[in-house]
Amino acid sequence: MKKLMLTALAVVSFTFANAQDADNAGQTAEGKWLIEANTGFGAPGNGNTSFGLTSRDGETIWGIGLEGGYFVMDDLAVKAGLGYNDSSFDGDSSQFIYKIGAKYYIMSKIPVEVSYVGESVEDADENASYLGIQAGYAWFLGDNVSIEPGLRYNATLNEDADAESNIQFNIGFALHF
Repeated sequence: MKKLMLTALAVVSFTFANAQDADNAGQTAEGKWLIEANTGFGAPGNGNTSFGLTSRDGETIWGIGLEGGYFVMDDLAVKAGLGYNDSSFDGDSSQFIYKIGAKYYIMSKIPVEVSYVGESVEDADENASYLGIQAGYAWFLGDNVSIEPGLRYNATLNEDADAESNIQFNIGFALHF
């Protein structure tokens, strides 16, 4: 019974993967553009260019951001992003966040991203920087839209800044044109 279930699961997965390949073959093609907005679960900040809102004990932190990219070859996009966070935790502060990296779609549907993220923090002695790695899955809803849930790890690159490595769960919404 176990072998039958595994075989059935493999057939369904293969069929689903091939069906999606036919549908999204042109969305990650060379010369296409990508505009992406992410919702980040967890506190905004710490190398995050997503939309987020967190409130705890009457203190609030919120963030907005947007990313864009260009497919330099099939399935490989070079990306850049900007974000802004405002926090009332531990006094008022704000952060400007910038990101540059590359995103590769394995089999045109499994996005894997590597990026450098820097922060410019108001009144900080040293600004934080991160090396981020992200992976997920892309559901293409039509010719121009995809939803991409993913998991991201930001490793801090400088110990002197007030920053910590972190894991984020994101749901990305992307436009392909």
